[in-house]
Amino acid sequence: MTTHVWDYLAEYEAERDDILDAVQQVFASGRLVLGESVRGFEAEFAAYHGLPHCTGVDNGTNAVKLALEACGVCPGDEVITVSNTAAPTVVAIDGTGATPVFVDVRAEDHLMDTDLVEAAVTARTKAIVPVHLYGQCVDMEPLLRIARTHGLRIVEDCAQAHGARRDGRLAGTAGDASAFSFYPTKVLGAYGDGGAVLTADEDVDRAMRRLRYYGMEDVYYVERTPGHNSRLDEVQAEILRRKLTRLDTYIADRRAIAERYAQGLGDLCGSGGLELPAITEGNEHVYYVYVVRHPRRDEVIRRLRERYDIALNISYPWPVHTMRGFAHLGVEQGSLPVTEELARRIFSLPMYPSLTQARQDKVIDALRDVLRTLD
Repeated sequence: MTTHVWDYLAEYEAERDDILDAVQQVFASGRLVLGESVRGFEAEFAAYHGLPHCTGVDNGTNAVKLALEACGVCPGDEVITVSNTAAPTVVAIDGTGATPVFVDVRAEDHLMDTDLVEAAVTARTKAIVPVHLYGQCVDMEPLLRIARTHGLRIVEDCAQAHGARRDGRLAGTAGDASAFSFYPTKVLGAYGDGGAVLTADEDVDRAMRRLRYYGMEDVYYVERTPGHNSRLDEVQAEILRRKLTRLDTYIADRRAIAERYAQGLGDLCGSGGLELPAITEGNEHVYYVYVVRHPRRDEVIRRLRERYDIALNISYPWPVHTMRGFAHLGVEQGSLPVTEELARRIFSLPMYPSLTQARQDKVIDALRDVLRTLD
Protein backbone atom coordinates (compact mmCIF):
# COMPACT_ATOMS: atom_id res chain seq x y z
CA MET A 1 0.00 0.00 0.00
CA THR A 2 1.39 3.39 -1.04
CA THR A 3 2.30 5.75 1.79
CA HIS A 4 1.18 9.29 0.98
CA VAL A 5 2.00 12.64 2.50
CA TRP A 6 -1.63 13.04 3.58
CA ASP A 7 -4.58 10.73 4.12
CA TYR A 8 -7.91 11.29 5.84
CA LEU A 9 -9.53 7.85 5.78
CA ALA A 10 -8.40 6.66 9.22
CA GLU A 11 -9.52 9.94 10.76
CA TYR A 12 -12.87 9.63 9.00
CA GLU A 13 -13.40 6.15 10.40
CA ALA A 14 -12.74 7.44 13.90
CA GLU A 15 -15.04 10.47 13.50
CA ARG A 16 -17.56 9.00 11.07
CA ASP A 17 -20.59 9.05 13.34
CA ASP A 18 -20.04 12.70 14.26
CA ILE A 19 -19.44 13.75 10.65
CA LEU A 20 -22.55 11.99 9.37
CA ASP A 21 -24.59 13.40 12.24
CA ALA A 22 -23.45 16.88 11.18
CA VAL A 23 -24.66 16.23 7.64
CA GLN A 24 -27.98 14.89 8.88
CA GLN A 25 -28.46 17.89 11.17
CA VAL A 26 -28.05 20.32 8.29
CA PHE A 27 -30.22 18.38 5.87
CA ALA A 28 -33.01 18.20 8.44
CA SER A 29 -32.74 21.85 9.46
CA GLY A 30 -34.76 23.37 6.63
CA ARG A 31 -31.97 25.87 5.87
CA LEU A 32 -29.15 24.90 3.49
CA VAL A 33 -27.44 28.27 2.85
CA LEU A 34 -26.19 30.81 5.45
CA GLY A 35 -28.08 29.20 8.28
CA GLU A 36 -27.41 28.34 11.90
CA SER A 37 -24.35 26.19 11.20
CA VAL A 38 -22.50 28.99 9.42
CA ARG A 39 -23.46 31.51 12.10
CA GLY A 40 -22.45 29.09 14.84
CA PHE A 41 -19.10 28.27 13.29
CA GLU A 42 -18.34 31.94 12.68
CA ALA A 43 -19.00 32.76 16.33
CA GLU A 44 -17.01 29.80 17.64
CA PHE A 45 -14.02 30.29 15.32
CA ALA A 46 -13.89 33.98 16.24
CA ALA A 47 -14.10 33.09 19.95
CA TYR A 48 -11.24 30.58 19.62
CA HIS A 49 -9.08 33.47 18.40
CA GLY A 50 -10.43 36.03 20.85
CA LEU A 51 -11.75 38.23 18.03
CA PRO A 52 -15.24 39.65 17.56
CA HIS A 53 -15.83 38.97 13.85
CA CYS A 54 -15.61 36.02 11.48
CA THR A 55 -17.07 35.71 7.98
CA GLY A 56 -17.27 32.23 6.44
CA VAL A 57 -16.50 32.05 2.72
CA ASP A 58 -16.26 29.34 0.10
CA ASN A 59 -12.48 28.78 0.05
CA GLY A 60 -9.16 30.09 1.27
CA THR A 61 -8.28 31.83 -1.98
CA ASN A 62 -11.40 33.97 -1.82
CA ALA A 63 -10.75 34.55 1.86
CA VAL A 64 -7.51 36.33 0.92
CA LYS A 65 -9.06 38.14 -2.04
CA LEU A 66 -12.16 39.37 -0.25
CA ALA A 67 -10.17 40.34 2.86
CA LEU A 68 -7.94 42.52 0.69
CA GLU A 69 -10.95 44.09 -1.00
CA ALA A 70 -12.61 44.67 2.37
CA CYS A 71 -9.42 46.44 3.46
CA GLY A 72 -9.62 48.76 0.46
CA VAL A 73 -7.16 47.15 -1.96
CA CYS A 74 -8.07 48.19 -5.51
CA PRO A 75 -6.76 47.75 -9.06
CA GLY A 76 -3.47 49.60 -9.47
CA ASP A 77 -2.38 49.11 -5.85
CA GLU A 78 0.62 47.02 -4.82
CA VAL A 79 0.59 44.25 -2.21
CA ILE A 80 3.82 42.95 -0.69
CA THR A 81 4.06 39.20 -0.12
CA VAL A 82 6.35 36.22 -0.76
CA SER A 83 6.89 33.88 -3.69
CA ASN A 84 7.57 30.87 -1.46
CA THR A 85 3.89 30.09 -0.91
CA ALA A 86 1.05 28.18 -2.45
CA ALA A 87 0.04 29.92 -5.67
CA PRO A 88 -3.47 30.81 -4.39
CA THR A 89 -1.98 33.52 -2.17
CA VAL A 90 -0.79 35.36 -5.25
CA VAL A 91 -3.79 34.36 -7.38
CA ALA A 92 -5.94 36.13 -4.80
CA ILE A 93 -3.85 39.31 -4.86
CA ASP A 94 -3.80 39.30 -8.65
CA GLY A 95 -7.56 38.80 -8.65
CA THR A 96 -8.12 42.13 -6.90
CA GLY A 97 -6.37 43.92 -9.75
CA ALA A 98 -3.47 44.81 -7.48
CA THR A 99 0.14 43.95 -8.31
CA PRO A 100 1.92 41.37 -6.12
CA VAL A 101 5.39 42.56 -5.06
CA PHE A 102 7.69 39.85 -3.73
CA VAL A 103 10.29 39.89 -0.98
CA ASP A 104 12.56 36.97 -0.22
CA VAL A 105 12.26 34.56 2.69
CA ARG A 106 14.62 33.52 5.45
CA ALA A 107 16.71 30.41 4.77
CA GLU A 108 16.32 29.05 8.28
CA ASP A 109 12.51 28.95 8.54
CA HIS A 110 11.27 29.74 5.00
CA LEU A 111 9.18 32.67 6.30
CA MET A 112 8.99 36.24 4.99
CA ASP A 113 12.20 38.15 5.61
CA THR A 114 10.69 41.13 7.36
CA ASP A 115 14.00 43.03 7.08
CA LEU A 116 13.33 43.37 3.33
CA VAL A 117 9.77 44.63 3.48
CA GLU A 118 10.21 48.36 4.05
CA ALA A 119 12.51 48.71 1.04
CA ALA A 120 9.73 47.23 -1.12
CA VAL A 121 7.20 49.90 -0.09
CA THR A 122 6.31 52.43 -2.82
CA ALA A 123 3.71 55.14 -3.23
CA ARG A 124 1.38 52.46 -4.67
CA THR A 125 1.73 49.98 -1.80
CA LYS A 126 -1.58 49.37 -0.05
CA ALA A 127 -1.13 46.16 1.93
CA ILE A 128 1.19 43.43 3.15
CA VAL A 129 0.24 39.74 3.06
CA PRO A 130 2.55 37.75 5.36
CA VAL A 131 2.18 33.99 4.87
CA HIS A 132 2.34 31.92 8.05
CA LEU A 133 3.93 29.01 6.24
CA TYR A 134 4.02 25.26 6.98
CA GLY A 135 2.62 25.77 10.48
CA GLN A 136 4.55 28.60 12.06
CA CYS A 137 4.20 32.36 12.16
CA VAL A 138 5.92 35.31 10.58
CA ASP A 139 7.20 37.86 13.11
CA MET A 140 4.38 40.41 12.97
CA GLU A 141 5.93 43.17 15.11
CA PRO A 142 8.19 44.61 12.36
CA LEU A 143 5.32 44.45 9.88
CA LEU A 144 2.98 46.27 12.26
CA ARG A 145 5.56 49.05 12.66
CA ILE A 146 5.97 49.35 8.89
CA ALA A 147 2.21 49.39 8.40
CA ARG A 148 1.76 52.16 10.96
CA THR A 149 4.57 54.22 9.43
CA HIS A 150 3.30 53.98 5.86
CA GLY A 151 -0.45 53.69 6.39
CA LEU A 152 -0.69 50.12 5.09
CA ARG A 153 -3.16 47.31 5.77
CA ILE A 154 -2.08 43.81 6.80
CA VAL A 155 -3.95 40.67 5.77
CA GLU A 156 -2.44 37.54 7.32
CA ASP A 157 -2.54 34.39 5.20
CA CYS A 158 -3.22 31.75 7.85
CA ALA A 159 -4.17 28.87 5.54
CA GLN A 160 -1.35 26.74 6.96
CA ALA A 161 -1.31 27.96 10.55
CA HIS A 162 -4.56 27.15 12.38
CA GLY A 163 -3.72 27.28 16.06
CA ALA A 164 -0.10 28.34 15.59
CA ARG A 165 1.28 30.94 17.99
CA ARG A 166 4.19 33.33 18.15
CA ASP A 167 5.09 34.77 21.55
CA GLY A 168 1.78 33.40 22.78
CA ARG A 169 -0.29 35.21 20.13
CA LEU A 170 -2.43 33.15 17.75
CA ALA A 171 -1.84 33.42 14.02
CA GLY A 172 -4.46 35.67 12.52
CA THR A 173 -4.92 38.05 15.45
CA ALA A 174 -2.39 40.80 14.69
CA GLY A 175 -3.34 42.28 11.31
CA ASP A 176 -6.35 44.16 9.99
CA ALA A 177 -7.78 40.85 8.79
CA SER A 178 -6.70 37.24 8.46
CA ALA A 179 -7.64 34.63 5.88
CA PHE A 180 -8.04 30.92 6.59
CA SER A 181 -8.55 27.91 4.34
CA PHE A 182 -10.38 24.77 5.43
CA TYR A 183 -9.30 22.64 2.49
CA PRO A 184 -9.34 18.99 3.64
CA THR A 185 -5.56 18.77 4.14
CA LYS A 186 -5.43 21.72 6.55
CA VAL A 187 -4.85 21.51 10.29
CA LEU A 188 -8.56 22.30 10.58
CA GLY A 189 -9.94 20.74 7.41
CA ALA A 190 -13.45 20.37 6.04
CA TYR A 191 -14.75 17.60 3.78
CA GLY A 192 -14.54 19.92 0.79
CA ASP A 193 -13.66 23.57 0.30
CA GLY A 194 -14.19 26.32 2.84
CA GLY A 195 -12.60 29.47 4.18
CA ALA A 196 -13.04 32.32 6.64
CA VAL A 197 -11.86 35.84 7.38
CA LEU A 198 -11.27 37.08 10.93
CA THR A 199 -11.08 40.73 11.94
CA ALA A 200 -11.48 43.06 14.90
CA ASP A 201 -12.52 45.88 12.56
CA GLU A 202 -16.30 46.35 12.25
CA ASP A 203 -15.97 48.10 8.89
CA VAL A 204 -13.91 45.23 7.46
CA ASP A 205 -16.44 42.74 8.78
CA ARG A 206 -19.36 44.68 7.27
CA ALA A 207 -17.58 44.85 3.93
CA MET A 208 -16.79 41.12 4.07
CA ARG A 209 -20.43 40.19 4.60
CA ARG A 210 -21.46 42.29 1.62
CA LEU A 211 -18.65 41.02 -0.59
CA ARG A 212 -19.40 37.34 -0.03
CA TYR A 213 -23.10 37.87 -0.88
CA TYR A 214 -23.13 39.70 -4.22
CA GLY A 215 -22.45 43.03 -2.53
CA MET A 216 -25.85 42.82 -0.80
CA GLU A 217 -27.04 43.38 2.74
CA ASP A 218 -30.73 43.05 2.10
CA VAL A 219 -31.95 40.38 -0.32
CA TYR A 220 -31.88 41.54 -3.96
CA TYR A 221 -30.36 44.97 -3.16
CA VAL A 222 -26.69 45.50 -4.05
CA GLU A 223 -24.89 47.99 -1.80
CA ARG A 224 -21.45 47.81 -3.41
CA THR A 225 -19.52 46.29 -6.29
CA PRO A 226 -17.67 44.16 -6.97
CA GLY A 227 -19.70 41.52 -5.19
CA HIS A 228 -19.10 37.79 -5.11
CA ASN A 229 -20.99 34.58 -4.52
CA SER A 230 -18.59 33.28 -1.89
CA ARG A 231 -20.51 31.68 0.96
CA LEU A 232 -19.34 28.95 3.33
CA ASP A 233 -21.57 25.91 2.85
CA GLU A 234 -23.82 24.90 5.74
CA VAL A 235 -22.69 21.27 5.69
CA GLN A 236 -19.01 22.19 5.76
CA ALA A 237 -19.67 24.74 8.49
CA GLU A 238 -21.36 22.16 10.73
CA ILE A 239 -18.53 19.67 10.16
CA LEU A 240 -16.03 22.40 11.02
CA ARG A 241 -17.93 23.23 14.21
CA ARG A 242 -17.50 19.62 15.33
CA LYS A 243 -13.85 19.47 14.31
CA LEU A 244 -13.02 22.81 15.92
CA THR A 245 -13.59 21.18 19.31
CA ARG A 246 -10.81 18.73 18.40
CA LEU A 247 -8.38 21.25 16.88
CA ASP A 248 -6.03 21.31 19.87
CA THR A 249 -5.93 17.50 19.84
CA TYR A 250 -5.06 17.48 16.13
CA ILE A 251 -2.23 19.91 16.84
CA ALA A 252 -0.90 17.80 19.71
CA ASP A 253 -0.90 14.73 17.46
CA ARG A 254 1.00 16.60 14.75
CA ARG A 255 3.60 17.76 17.25
CA ALA A 256 4.06 14.20 18.50
CA ILE A 257 4.67 13.02 14.93
CA ALA A 258 7.17 15.84 14.41
CA GLU A 259 9.00 14.83 17.56
CA ARG A 260 9.25 11.22 16.33
CA TYR A 261 10.76 12.47 13.07
CA ALA A 262 13.28 14.54 15.01
CA GLN A 263 14.24 11.54 17.12
CA GLY A 264 14.42 9.17 14.15
CA LEU A 265 16.26 11.44 11.72
CA GLY A 266 18.10 14.00 13.81
CA ASP A 267 21.44 12.21 13.67
CA LEU A 268 21.44 12.48 9.85
CA CYS A 269 21.50 16.28 9.88
CA GLY A 270 24.54 18.39 9.20
CA SER A 271 27.52 18.06 6.84
CA GLY A 272 25.43 19.09 3.82
CA GLY A 273 22.88 16.33 4.28
CA LEU A 274 19.34 16.26 5.57
CA GLU A 275 17.92 19.37 7.25
CA LEU A 276 14.85 19.13 9.48
CA PRO A 277 12.41 22.00 10.13
CA ALA A 278 13.79 24.83 12.22
CA ILE A 279 11.44 26.36 14.79
CA THR A 280 11.97 30.09 15.13
CA GLU A 281 12.32 31.36 18.69
CA GLY A 282 8.93 32.27 20.08
CA ASN A 283 7.02 30.11 17.59
CA GLU A 284 4.73 27.24 18.52
CA HIS A 285 4.73 25.14 15.33
CA VAL A 286 1.59 23.20 14.35
CA TYR A 287 3.24 21.24 11.49
CA TYR A 288 0.68 21.61 8.74
CA VAL A 289 3.39 20.01 6.61
CA TYR A 290 6.73 18.60 7.70
CA VAL A 291 9.19 20.14 5.26
CA VAL A 292 12.79 18.91 5.15
CA ARG A 293 15.70 19.72 2.84
CA HIS A 294 18.34 17.78 0.99
CA PRO A 295 20.68 18.85 -1.85
CA ARG A 296 19.76 15.68 -3.79
CA ARG A 297 16.06 15.99 -3.15
CA ASP A 298 14.81 14.66 -6.50
CA GLU A 299 16.89 11.52 -6.28
CA VAL A 300 15.78 10.90 -2.69
CA ILE A 301 12.11 11.21 -3.67
CA ARG A 302 12.56 8.94 -6.67
CA ARG A 303 14.25 6.18 -4.67
CA LEU A 304 11.66 6.31 -1.91
CA ARG A 305 8.91 5.82 -4.49
CA GLU A 306 10.64 3.09 -6.46
CA ARG A 307 11.98 1.05 -3.54
CA TYR A 308 9.44 1.62 -0.78
CA ASP A 309 6.23 2.88 -2.45
CA ILE A 310 6.44 6.11 -0.46
CA ALA A 311 5.02 9.03 -2.45
CA LEU A 312 6.25 12.39 -1.19
CA ASN A 313 5.56 15.87 -2.52
CA ILE A 314 7.23 19.27 -2.64
CA SER A 315 5.73 22.35 -1.02
CA TYR A 316 6.52 24.07 -3.36
CA PRO A 317 8.57 23.06 -6.42
CA TRP A 318 8.05 26.30 -8.39
CA PRO A 319 8.30 29.70 -6.73
CA VAL A 320 5.30 31.74 -7.84
CA HIS A 321 7.40 34.38 -9.64
CA THR A 322 8.86 31.69 -11.93
CA MET A 323 5.46 30.45 -13.16
CA ARG A 324 4.33 31.32 -16.69
CA GLY A 325 0.99 32.50 -15.33
CA PHE A 326 2.78 35.32 -13.51
CA ALA A 327 5.20 36.27 -16.28
CA HIS A 328 3.28 39.55 -16.62
CA LEU A 329 4.79 40.65 -13.30
CA GLY A 330 8.22 40.75 -14.91
CA VAL A 331 10.07 39.33 -11.90
CA GLU A 332 13.37 37.86 -13.07
CA GLN A 333 14.67 34.50 -11.94
CA GLY A 334 17.54 35.06 -9.56
CA SER A 335 15.85 38.04 -7.91
CA LEU A 336 14.74 35.93 -4.91
CA PRO A 337 17.78 33.73 -4.32
CA VAL A 338 16.76 32.13 -1.02
CA THR A 339 13.30 31.25 -2.32
CA GLU A 340 14.74 29.76 -5.49
CA GLU A 341 17.39 27.73 -3.67
CA LEU A 342 14.84 26.34 -1.23
CA ALA A 343 12.65 25.20 -4.13
CA ARG A 344 15.51 22.98 -5.31
CA ARG A 345 15.94 21.26 -1.94
CA ILE A 346 12.66 21.07 -0.01
CA PHE A 347 10.27 18.13 0.23
CA SER A 348 7.56 17.02 2.64
CA LEU A 349 7.33 13.88 4.76
CA PRO A 350 3.94 12.36 5.69
CA MET A 351 2.14 14.47 8.28
CA TYR A 352 -1.45 14.07 9.45
CA PRO A 353 -2.90 13.29 12.89
CA SER A 354 -3.92 9.71 12.14
CA LEU A 355 -0.48 8.72 10.80
CA THR A 356 0.35 5.56 12.73
CA GLN A 357 3.69 5.08 14.41
CA ALA A 358 4.24 1.92 12.35
CA ARG A 359 3.73 3.78 9.07
CA GLN A 360 5.89 6.65 10.23
CA ASP A 361 8.64 4.21 11.26
CA LYS A 362 8.51 2.80 7.74
CA VAL A 363 9.12 6.27 6.34
CA ILE A 364 11.96 6.96 8.76
CA ASP A 365 13.66 3.63 8.08
CA ALA A 366 13.26 3.99 4.32
CA LEU A 367 14.63 7.53 4.30
CA ARG A 368 17.59 6.49 6.42
CA ASP A 369 18.32 3.66 4.00
CA VAL A 370 18.06 5.89 0.94
CA LEU A 371 20.35 8.54 2.42
CA ARG A 372 22.85 5.90 3.50
CA THR A 373 23.07 4.44 0.02
CA LEU A 374 23.25 7.64 -2.04
CA ASP A 375 26.21 7.33 -4.42
